[in-house]
Amino acid sequence: MTPERFHKLKSVLYRRQPDLTVLAADVHKPHNISAIVRTCDAVGIHRIHAVSPGGELRRHHMAAGGSGAWVGIEHHDNLNAAIATLREQGWKLLAAHPGQDAHDFRSIDYTLKTAIVLGSELDGLTAEAVEAADEVVALPIEGMVESLNVSVAAAVILYEAQRQRANAGMYDQTRLSAAERETVLFEWCYPEIAARCRSRKLPYPELSDDGQMTRNPLAADL
Repeated sequence: MTPERFHKLKSVLYRRQPDLTVLAADVHKPHNISAIVRTCDAVGIHRIHAVSPGGELRRHHMAAGGSGAWVGIEHHDNLNAAIATLREQGWKLLAAHPGQDAHDFRSIDYTLKTAIVLGSELDGLTAEAVEAADEVVALPIEGMVESLNVSVAAAVILYEAQRQRANAGMYDQTRLSAAERETVLFEWCYPEIAARCRSRKLPYPELSDDGQMTRNPLAADL
């Protein structure tokens, strides 16, 4: 771990947005999953939620490198369970879905605690998901197509959220708790050692100002 790498990771982590997320409801094509996760990382989303009955998103995330290593994922057994969890946590649910009742995505206040609900590539969101949302949003379409690819739509909406949050100064100071920052920073810096610590139920060591471990947590293994 070089000091330059450590400070880059620390800077990215400190700008994470714990109150902006995506709920991917049965998005299953690998290229769309990759694109959505990549955009989530780019706009500073800390953790996403997913319903993936076939397990595609779980398998992709476990195998993915790159952006998949930086964005956490919480899996839900079904849509009802996902919505119930987000409701309990106080999220405002925005269904990304075209229709006469949909609002222009730019008219929404994304500085609130917001979860953007995305549907499957072929069918979009179910009527159940749309009904459960607080609001429905859509991108203006002036051509013959009825909608954009789910990963493209996600990127456009999320960058509007990023623009609003940047203007509101929400990236200017860390918004994660100190305990979570320390935990995630160690896992980002030393993923293999972190995994071994978790398997042995060992606490992570503190990191120095240049990202070095202050002690060897696996000394007993040597």
